[in-house]
Amino acid sequence: MTQVKKPCDYLEDVFHIAVDAGRRILDIYERGFEVEEKADHTPLTEADRASHELISARLKALTPDVPILSEESARVDYAPRSSWTRFWLVDPLDGTKEFVSRNGEFTVNIALIEGNRPVLGVVYVPVTANAYLACQGGGAYKQLGARERKPIKARPFHGDKPIVVASRSHAGAETTAFLEAVGRHDVVSMGSALKFCLVAEGTADVYPRLGPTMEWDTAAAQCVVEEAGGRVVDTQGAPLTYNKRELRNSWFVVSGAGEHDWTQYVPRPK
Repeated sequence: MTQVKKPCDYLEDVFHIAVDAGRRILDIYERGFEVEEKADHTPLTEADRASHELISARLKALTPDVPILSEESARVDYAPRSSWTRFWLVDPLDGTKEFVSRNGEFTVNIALIEGNRPVLGVVYVPVTANAYLACQGGGAYKQLGARERKPIKARPFHGDKPIVVASRSHAGAETTAFLEAVGRHDVVSMGSALKFCLVAEGTADVYPRLGPTMEWDTAAAQCVVEEAGGRVVDTQGAPLTYNKRELRNSWFVVSGAGEHDWTQYVPRPK
């Protein structure tokens, strides 16, 4: 039986797993690849599979008794999942559309889930070798390549013109309505889990995601945001939870520190 450790005890190992997965992705990114289409019409590449295989093998070696749920793994029915108290939740290549378009804004996301909440998160950017890391009670950090790791904090909103992060690939009418309700603002467009990270590091105020996402898309970055002092909540103000019967997330809003209620700008059904 694997010794049960605290989430922070795994952080360095998981960081190195994400880095190695990123190297595997870059090997494919630099030599060319073919793009397939999954049943849900989202793209799939050799890099998704290669990263999944590396991460799964390394996590199994690290924690043999902890289940793994990955975007690219076979689906696990809710009946066995419902008994999981701790598991790894992985998106081996978040932002496949960004990968295919070669804009560099894709990430490797690895999270540890306990009690339906993310308690460890690593978001690694292969193209820049930058990383965002966090673990429950240990704070959130940003590491630029091989430089010294530094703590990050989400910033409070003081009522001036906010910086809003929008999805590069998934913006829609609902997001447009949100922006109109906010009023004067600046927009930063970004792909993958990096949108969360801009809020976590205090360079943006809010990221509304008013469209479909899956649990593996958000878990690692949610941990980073929360440990940085920010929030990731549904439109009712409740934190996103994990290992639901249906793995699709509800709409959510990522925001920085402070009490400003950004959910008030979410368009409501007529």
